Amino acid sequence: MSRRHAQNLETVWLEGLPEEAVPAVEAAMQTVCRTVALFRDEPTDTWRVEGVREEGAGEEALVGALALASVIAGVELVPQRGPVEAEGWLARTAEAFPEQEIGGRVLIRPTHLPPRRVHGRTVLTLDAGLAFGSGEHGSTRGCLIAFEDVAKRLRLPRAPRRMLDLGTGSGILAMAAAKRVRRRVLATDIEPWSVRVAQQNAALNGVAPLVRPVLADGWRAPVVARGRYDLVFANILARPLCAMARPLGAHLRPGGRAILAGLLGTQARMVLAAHRRGGMWLERRVNQGAWTALVVRKPG
Repeated sequence: MSRRHAQNLETVWLEGLPEEAVPAVEAAMQTVCRTVALFRDEPTDTWRVEGVREEGAGEEALVGALALASVIAGVELVPQRGPVEAEGWLARTAEAFPEQEIGGRVLIRPTHLPPRRVHGRTVLTLDAGLAFGSGEHGSTRGCLIAFEDVAKRLRLPRAPRRMLDLGTGSGILAMAAAKRVRRRVLATDIEPWSVRVAQQNAALNGVAPLVRPVLADGWRAPVVARGRYDLVFANILARPLCAMARPLGAHLRPGGRAILAGLLGTQARMVLAAHRRGGMWLERRVNQGAWTALVVRKPG
């Protein structure tokens, strides 16, 4: 980010949100904001969703995304805006994003920290705020913990041979899988910016030959639809997960697994029911705060 642009950052936030509105609002904010954070107010049991963007950037897209989120969530969404001092925000971002140990095998290291030798962990180097997936969010953490369990069950040479990361964002899940089992991963996203960021992160982490970021819209893209997979990551949102349950079941190989996330614990039953209709059954559930990741398996 250049200094000229860094002078004009603003915070956009919505507060007093019911829990069921959070996923849709968060997804809407991610369309234009460099970073999005969630805060729960325990006394009122409501949520605040806050993002930082360049002042006025993507206003039309934000209004449209929030209008759609309002219909999905069934509540009126009125964002508030305020200036933020760029240098202070950048400093707070660095302070608020230390190394993160996730589960027993993953370590997320931001680029502002010097490298150090680590034994027994998959080390991923990336920063918060570039694209969704820095390890801070409960849905991403749940996916990484769930994958750790899957990788333990399936040691080489039985490790998943063909893997797909739907909605890759920063590429964090694809990179973790590629580093752990040294297999190729197709990493797709509908946002060109996310595809570029995933490419940069894969190169930074030394897995560019294994991680293939591609611009694609779910199962509609031929590059995705023509494959059958042993493992699929889908860290998206509850309703899109339900809509994609049948094509997921059709493209999983017998015995294949999918790690589903981006859903609140209260939405797990709905998502699981859709995937049972698609021929899969629940193998494990991982809770991280309000968020849940489901590991489902296709019989065979």
